[in-house]
Amino acid sequence: MKLRIKGNSLRLRLLRSEVDQLLEVGRVEEKIQFAPADDASLTYAVEHDHSGRFISLRRTDREIVVVLPTLDVENWARREQVGIYESLGLGAKGKLEVLVEKDFACLDLSDAENKDTFPNLTAGATC
Repeated sequence: MKLRIKGNSLRLRLLRSEVDQLLEVGRVEEKIQFAPADDASLTYAVEHDHSGRFISLRRTDREIVVVLPTLDVENWARREQVGIYESLGLGAKGKLEVLVEKDFACLDLSDAENKDTFPNLTAGATC
C-alpha cells in the first residue's frame, strides 16, 4: 500500500492482493519506522465497517486508519471503479480530502515492477 500526503489530502493506493485482503480480513496496514526506538513508527491502515455509511478517519499518535463502508469496498473491488473518495470537514481548518484507490500499472515500467497492480486501461499514457 502506498501512502501519499500532500497538503490536506491523504491518498492510499492498494495493490490487487491488498484489495483482496481488505475484503477477506477487513483490514490492510503498513508501518513506517522513523528511528530505532519502538515508539518511532507510524502505522497507516484501511479498514471497512459494515455499519458505516461514509468514509471516516481514526487517528492516534502512532496510527492513522481510514474506515470505509463495507458496501462501498465491495462495489469498488468488483468494478473498474478507480477509487473511493470523501471530503471530511474540519470546521474552521477546512477539509481533508481522503482518497483510497487501486494501484494501476505504470505503462513505463517493466512487468516485474508492475507485479500485483491493476491493469492500466489508459493506453499511451505514462505515470
